[in-house]
Amino acid sequence: MKNKVFSAFMILLALPNYAQQFTWENQEYKAINSVAKVVEMDGAKVLEVTRDLVKSPFNINNIENSVDGPTFVKLANTDIENGTIEVKMLSKIQSDSPFPQARGFIGLAYRIDEANTMFENIYLRPSNGRADDQLRRNHTIQYFAYPGYTFSRLRKESNGLYETYADIGLNEWIDVRIEFYKEKVALYINNQKSPNFIVNKMLGRSTHGSIGLWVEVGTIGYFKDLKVTKN
Repeated sequence: MKNKVFSAFMILLALPNYAQQFTWENQEYKAINSVAKVVEMDGAKVLEVTRDLVKSPFNINNIENSVDGPTFVKLANTDIENGTIEVKMLSKIQSDSPFPQARGFIGLAYRIDEANTMFENIYLRPSNGRADDQLRRNHTIQYFAYPGYTFSRLRKESNGLYETYADIGLNEWIDVRIEFYKEKVALYINNQKSPNFIVNKMLGRSTHGSIGLWVEVGTIGYFKDLKVTKN
């Protein structure tokens, strides 16, 4: 009986859907403050990612210090200073979300240091893209830098410089491409020829590192067709 239990336990650890470290689309990943599993959607295998609220608790009474952190699936054995990331992403809002104002937060972290203590990030709030409130629309795309430069701080200090609008929505695949070189990053959505969003001077301290598929509280994020190119 003990041998059967042990065998079942080892099989569970070996499954990519449950292990903290796993392989997807021939690449190795590690879940950082997140839960990841491979699921089928519309006949294709995609990666589902949610924030792990046990490893990374959320405090609705202290939102600024509870968000914009390392809650991503990180690409292993990768170190990029300048390059391009392309991926298709789709987000849904969890039915039991601990944050009623969840917007389907989903994005890309890059230049993640080895200890996950520094990185740059651009993410989307898809439910804002077609809202009736123009102010919400203006908050559809967001840049932040970890640690320290949260959305809240940047909104207070920079008057909208680090966020903007895009025509996107929940429950739909969005083609995302970011190109980062030295201090500048540009975001392209759904194969637009011109960037939807530009940050001319990034604020993070990390100059190189890995890539992360990032989600935030109340979001079920899906990713597929990831392509990373070094410049």
